[in-house]
Amino acid sequence: MAESDYIFHAFSEADTAALGELLAARAQPGDVFALYGTLGMGKSVLARAFIQKLCGGQEVPSPTFTLVQTYEAPEFDIYHFDLYRLKSAEEIFEIGVEEALYGNVCLIEWPEKMGGYLPRDIFRIVIEPEGQGRRITVSAASPARIARLKELPVHA
Repeated sequence: MAESDYIFHAFSEADTAALGELLAARAQPGDVFALYGTLGMGKSVLARAFIQKLCGGQEVPSPTFTLVQTYEAPEFDIYHFDLYRLKSAEEIFEIGVEEALYGNVCLIEWPEKMGGYLPRDIFRIVIEPEGQGRRITVSAASPARIARLKELPVHA
């Protein structure tokens, strides 16, 4: 764990959703949120809350079968990718990742499927089981993104 990491303990789906809303409130055009975790860890719960916070609570289906869903937020578009079904990293070009990365906000579930195509300057969100809940670690590489993480409220 780096000093700049933001650690969040979620004991329910509502807790995970609350973190999604906190992150959404600080999202800026060009942000990429890469969501790591095994099946059932809450990646989609976090992404859904993030999107609903910025898009007025509209229904947010999982993009498991479509691979990508797009939403219009007031200041940027949000691209929600679920790459679980990709067979190769190169398939990301067929679903419009290149266009999505510029000037929009991307939420990417299963980002490891992108291989070396995943941008380096991202918010990395790792969700892992811990006790009766989840430990969610949010990290960033650039000083500007780290500064935004430090603005998040302390959470026990």
